[in-house]
Formats: sequence, structure tokens, C-alpha cells
Amino acid sequence: MIWLFLVGSLVAILIAAEVFTNALEHLGQRLKISEGVTGSLFAAVGTAMPETMVPVLAVVAGTDDLAVNHAIGVGAIIGAPLMLSTLAFFLMGAAALGNRGFRGPIMPEPRGMKRDLDFFLVAFLLAGVGLLPPAGWAYGGLVRGGLAVALVLLYLYYVVLTLRSSAGLVEEGHGTTADEPMFLCRIGLPDVMPVVLLQIVLGFALLVGGAKAFIHSVEQLSALLAVSALILSLLIIPVATELPEKVNSILWIRRRKDTLAVGNLTGAMVFQGTLLPALGLLSTPWQPAPPVVLAIVLTMVAALWLRWHLTHGGIRVGHLSINGLCYLLYLTGIGLIIGGIL
Repeated sequence: MIWLFLVGSLVAILIAAEVFTNALEHLGQRLKISEGVTGSLFAAVGTAMPETMVPVLAVVAGTDDLAVNHAIGVGAIIGAPLMLSTLAFFLMGAAALGNRGFRGPIMPEPRGMKRDLDFFLVAFLLAGVGLLPPAGWAYGGLVRGGLAVALVLLYLYYVVLTLRSSAGLVEEGHGTTADEPMFLCRIGLPDVMPVVLLQIVLGFALLVGGAKAFIHSVEQLSALLAVSALILSLLIIPVATELPEKVNSILWIRRRKDTLAVGNLTGAMVFQGTLLPALGLLSTPWQPAPPVVLAIVLTMVAALWLRWHLTHGGIRVGHLSINGLCYLLYLTGIGLIIGGIL
């Protein structure tokens, strides 16, 4: 029964993400903004909502067990960027392998990808620094609070820079177009702005309900399997809730819409590498548990790998196999931690 409840909540989350993202794409088309903005901001934020709502609700209104709430929250916060920078990029590369080959290029709009990766690397480094103040240190709360404020301001600055670049990209032919009709219009509602906003609200409400159910499922599964909620949250929640990003990017990369495919991932990394760690710094103990430290290190390695190749000859399909290797190393490390070796 726990497994059915878990799967049911995941289905609700994924359906909600589709509804939410579909409306956001139409909003981007109506506002006449670039693919870069739609990928890095609208689609990224929309498809990041499932894994975003899980830690938010876990911390704000989770279970009766505060320790479990914090473990789920921290696991989801750190695990989401890990999955995006490693497994999601690997799967996107695998999808492009058939028609591009191992040495085939991945060609997103380079300025946008560079901006996304630079902001993410700075943000995640700040989140890692927040682990350093020892427990009980008098000024630890002040340091974490300052870092949280810096992360929020960093994301706001990122949004401003991304929006500023939109007009020039549209003139270069990178304007946004929605691939599918809006879901509410398929049942007879008119294609007007109020209906777009209504679908956004409906998608968000379903996300909240699905995420709340998922939190309770993880708590029960943790007790059943005798595995810590932190490890389950690092492994299960991100893999499941990152499905929208993976599916969208795979579809876009196969259609050679590389800017949308990559921006969908890197934009979500910036969103989840700034605002969510800010929540963790303010609302959880934010301690350097071995699974958390391992996740942060491998996430940074994977992002730096992409950043280096972007400015040294470009990213090729084969390069993304190293991102997959980083995820495999993480699974190996978690296995050693569970076994008591690390």
C-alpha cells in the first residue's frame, strides 16, 4: 500500500508539472520572449516545481517528526541539482547519440549556458560554505542567514540578466513558440490570458497536494526499509521529481532545440542551487553529513566539467558520459556509507 501511495503521489506531481509547464510555454509565447528565457526561467522553474515543493512542504508543513522533515528537506534540496548536473545531462546525451554520434556537438546558445553555469557554481559553493560553521557555534546562525540572503539576491540578479538578454535573442530568431495547445483549451475554454493564468494556478495546486502526499510516503518507506530519510530523499525524490526536466530536454534535444533542452536543465540548476539552499540554511540544521558533502562535491565536479568544455571547443555528446559517471560514483559512495565503510 505504501508503494501504491508513493507511485500515486508521483503521478499526481508529474501530471501537475505537465499542466504547469504547458501553461508557462503559452505565457512565454504571448509575452514574446526568447527560447533562452523560456528554457532557463519559465520551463526550468515550472518543471522544477515538483522537487521544489517537496522540501518546502517538508520544512514548512511536513510530518510530526521534525528530524524526518529536515532530512527530507535537505535530501531533496541537495539531491535535485545533483540529478540535473549528472544523470539528466547523461540521459540527454544518450538521446542525442543515435543521430549525432559520440563526437556530435551539443549546441545551445553559449552565452546563456555560460551565465547559467557561472551563477550555479557560485551559488552551490556558497551553499557548501554554509556547512562549515560547527554545530553550536554562536555566530553560525548569523553566517547561514547571511548566506541565505546572498543566495536569494543572486537569483534575482540572475533573473534580471536573463530577461535583459531576451530582446536580442528574439531578434536573432530565438523567439519562443509553444509546441502543444493549452490543456484547458482542449476542453473548450478560450485561448486567452485569464485561462493561461487559471491553468498555472490549477497546476500549482496539484503540485502542492502531490508533494504533501509524497513526503508522508517517504516517511513511511524509510521506517519500513530501515533506511534514513536523508538517503531516501537524496536518491528517490530527485530521480522521480526530475522526470519533467529529463523528458522535456530529451524531446527538445532530439528535435535539435539545444537551447531549450540545455536551458531547461541549467536554469533549473540555478533555481534549485539558490532559493532552495537558502531555505535549507534558514530552516534546517544544515550539517555536513557524508551523503550531503559527497553530493555537493560531485555536483560541482559535473558542473565544472560542462563549464570547461563549453569554453574549450564546445560540448560534445561523449562529454556527457562523464556526468553519468559522476552519478554512478555517487551511488557507489552511498552504498559504502550505508554499509558503514565511509
